[in-house]
Amino acid sequence: MTAGTTVIVELLGGVAMLLWGVRMVRTGIMRGWGDRLKQFIQHRLDNNISAFAAGGMATAALGSATAMALIVSGIAASGAIGTSIGLAVLLGADVGSALVSAVFASSSSYALWISPLLLFAGYVTFSASAEFRPHNFGRILIGFGLMLLSLRLIVGATMPLREASLFHEALTAIGQEPILAFLAGAVLAWLCHSTLAVILLIASFLANGSLDVTGALSFILGVNCGGGLPAVSATLQLPPEARRLPLANLFCRGTISVVLLAFVSRIAFYVTALPLGLIEQAVIFHTCFNLLAALVYLPFTRQVSQLMKRIVPDQKVAPDNLSQPRYLDQMALSTPSVALSNAALETVRMSELLDRMFDTAIVALRSGSLEKLKELKTLDERLNRYQTSVHGYLSDLTQSELEKNDTKRALEIMLYASNLEHAGDVIHLNLADRIKAKAKQSIGFSVEQHASLDDLCLIISHSLRLATGVLTSNDIDGAKRLIEQKNAFRSLENRIIDEHFRDSGKARGASLRKSALFVDMIRDLHRINSHIVSAGYPIIEAAGLLRDSRIRPEKKSK
Repeated sequence: MTAGTTVIVELLGGVAMLLWGVRMVRTGIMRGWGDRLKQFIQHRLDNNISAFAAGGMATAALGSATAMALIVSGIAASGAIGTSIGLAVLLGADVGSALVSAVFASSSSYALWISPLLLFAGYVTFSASAEFRPHNFGRILIGFGLMLLSLRLIVGATMPLREASLFHEALTAIGQEPILAFLAGAVLAWLCHSTLAVILLIASFLANGSLDVTGALSFILGVNCGGGLPAVSATLQLPPEARRLPLANLFCRGTISVVLLAFVSRIAFYVTALPLGLIEQAVIFHTCFNLLAALVYLPFTRQVSQLMKRIVPDQKVAPDNLSQPRYLDQMALSTPSVALSNAALETVRMSELLDRMFDTAIVALRSGSLEKLKELKTLDERLNRYQTSVHGYLSDLTQSELEKNDTKRALEIMLYASNLEHAGDVIHLNLADRIKAKAKQSIGFSVEQHASLDDLCLIISHSLRLATGVLTSNDIDGAKRLIEQKNAFRSLENRIIDEHFRDSGKARGASLRKSALFVDMIRDLHRINSHIVSAGYPIIEAAGLLRDSRIRPEKKSK
């Protein structure tokens, strides 16, 4: 292997190790303390200053401004914060990330002995602890150790470049063209998804004489501009509220970097006058850039927010009639019969939501597309919200004196709402996982197996439609038909499983996994159907038609 190839391989390995270390730190913090980190940010969103400070402190711990941008974008997508406050958080995140870069770039001498200690301590903590947070703390220590070790590798890899005249000439040529250096820095930051890695790389080139200060500053300006691109590209599929934040941050960083690029030669004169080493000069400039961006735009976050709203307008989405409960009128609580009708009507709308969830899961099962399954989380959250609202409404109703029949009716509605919510959980948490496993493991069901699942799904759809009518009408014949649907489901289920085990009795390996997955799906469908059919039991029981047990009594011996 030639010397040039060795340099390139070691340099690529050092950058990859640095990115992996950043990822390990980010993963450890998000898994162990992610909820607390989000709460820490959300509790400090009263004004721009506190939001800015929260973003800076959180990113100093997390080590990645891109990760923080994605977290805040997710919070914005939920409607918890607006673009103005969110931009203040991201401006603070940029400063926090710059400070982390400065610490790592200036501590190269300490990396010789700190990185092995961090790696050893992280490995021991990670391996010895079974507890969740200590386990992730070990992951964080390993990540920091890898980051410092990668710094040694990057600096060592660039040492031979001191004598590489061709490399010097190429890098010097790029550095003498500020616009070209700016674009190169932006592309590197976007490709690496980390300003920290590129800043350390530029600092090492500056230290070994491959770059002069003016060229390095042009690179750093491009890095700061391109550092906002990963978050923009990662949020392209999110709602407008989430897309505006990274775009606003890119706008702030981009405008400041372009303005400073026009005066980069004059700025380089003042930077070189600082009584610091070359690496320290580079990271100080990087930090000052982000502080300047914060000072300039922090008072004008509202104006930037309005500009982003023009660039990324709100989507015109057709109103969803099932987005939230509509008929739980508090004024109707004084009239129990009306209030009970309102609550029953909302459980019917819950049935429509459950029907939508079930159809979504079945479409994903038939098509093998996992994108449809992402809709289940939102639908399940709505179903939970409906159940909470119905239970709260009926609890308020039962605080007053009610007739015995009204109290019983309220209990029936509450129980059925709970059963619908449980059915939604089975779809979201169990059936969806089976569908994902089927797609990821490339398991294909036979035509007969798909037909069997379709038959069971058809019974569930009929049961759901019949259950809504039974709940609202209290019809005994309808309730009997509903319970007969359960018997039909059970008979078909038993027949399908018997035939399945007869045909696959000698299954091995992949066939065995396929067989188990098929049976698990049938069991999930059984649970969903049972929750739906539960609407008929209180009516049958009130009519005295419900048996105490399905066990046949033993014949008395003579």
